[in-house]
Amino acid sequence: MFSKEASRQLKQEFWTSFGKSFPRKWILYNTKIKGLAFKFYFDTKKAFICLDLEDDLENRINCWEKLLALKTILTSEFLSDVIFEEAFFLENGKEISRIYLPLVQKVSIHNKNTWQDVMVFFNENMSKFEAFFEDYQDVIKG
Repeated sequence: MFSKEASRQLKQEFWTSFGKSFPRKWILYNTKIKGLAFKFYFDTKKAFICLDLEDDLENRINCWEKLLALKTILTSEFLSDVIFEEAFFLENGKEISRIYLPLVQKVSIHNKNTWQDVMVFFNENMSKFEAFFEDYQDVIKG
């Protein structure tokens, strides 16, 4: 078990190390589409990259339909194992729509031996996800 402080320090060390190992500017929240953001996620049990839609229901549905129309392109040309979840519930109970790709191997942010695998996974797959977005952002903005 790790104390909250030790856990916080490990998380900070991971993200700092990731930034130094793969120095680049990620799109993340800077999509210029309201409610649409890319995210990295890594905790004590799993790691994944995702594209979250958190806007009001009408805009979320509108954007989701455009993303669904691009699903075949995303899965055939960029990320074949990506998962689409129209109704995804965050830990706080909020409903969003999410497209995500999990790292299938067992990892933990508390285990430094898994960090390199996660960093490589994040870099390779988020780069592909962002390339898809850059190619099709005009369609998604609609």
